[in-house]
Amino acid sequence: MTALPSQMTAIAISAPGGPDVLTPEKRPVPSPGTGEILVKVAAAGVNRPDVMQRMGQYPPPPGAPDIPGLEIAGEVVARGSGATRWKEGDKVMALVVGGGYAEYCLAHESHALPIPSGLSLTKAAAIPETFFTVWYNAFERGRLAAGETILIHGGTSGIGTTAIQLAKAFGARAIATAGTSEKCEACRKLGAEIAINYKSEDFVEATKKATGGRGADVVLDIVGGDYIERNYEAAAVEGRILQIAFQSSPRASVDFRRLMLKRLTHTGSTLRARAVADKAAIARAVEAKVLPLIAAGRVKPVIDSTFALREAAAAHARMESSQHIGKIVLTL
Repeated sequence: MTALPSQMTAIAISAPGGPDVLTPEKRPVPSPGTGEILVKVAAAGVNRPDVMQRMGQYPPPPGAPDIPGLEIAGEVVARGSGATRWKEGDKVMALVVGGGYAEYCLAHESHALPIPSGLSLTKAAAIPETFFTVWYNAFERGRLAAGETILIHGGTSGIGTTAIQLAKAFGARAIATAGTSEKCEACRKLGAEIAINYKSEDFVEATKKATGGRGADVVLDIVGGDYIERNYEAAAVEGRILQIAFQSSPRASVDFRRLMLKRLTHTGSTLRARAVADKAAIARAVEAKVLPLIAAGRVKPVIDSTFALREAAAAHARMESSQHIGKIVLTL
């Protein structure tokens, strides 16, 4: 085995602020602990939580690296004690608690997945964070079933493009919201039956019209704020509202009578701080239920753009422009 370097290039956050606070610097190459693998990173996904961390609004959980980056793909180059599933040289994609914006990154071996044949490392790096999140929320917590309707906010985000495809693959009907006609068309091409331009249409009215007045069985929301009460209006009786982010505001004034009258369930979750065993269970479910769809070409990560690792600031600027359709990926 080739000896590992002692130092690596990583993207640090010099201070809370705009994209320009992301700066390359030298860091020690980490050593894998019990149950961990060290991955030589080929690509790393860029996600909204990375932006929030950069702004000082989403600190890493205790013990996590201060380097941003929650998903990677690359080659296993070292293993800690007790790590037996993977061997040096294996190509994997993995959900990580941080540290993805670097040449080397640690992952718990149970949070790594094999890369389907024919899938590039760049595309593989765009899978873990969004596919784990959508699977766990829409299908495990939200119990989305064939024949049901899901309303997906932010249809061209990484979460949205994933949710549209998975909903269709499992026999559900997808309605998506987006902010331009181009983005609405992208949602339809991915499999959304209805795409609603939220800037010119009322998504509550449009959802009810599309469902014959019934409403959506499941609502996947990354917006929050005044969308919360409107989601209650757009939901069907016994509907499930899944809160996974607050791009607008985590606070809202809501008339909760609709929650009672419709017997709604409003649930929320985050992924990063979950226990190792919890994320391992999600990984096993994704491997069993979703990877075969990716391998068969029925579902795919949608890549908007790629940037070199040292261009992380430009990648964040692209994300904050909200012009992207799909995932933004850093490549090494």
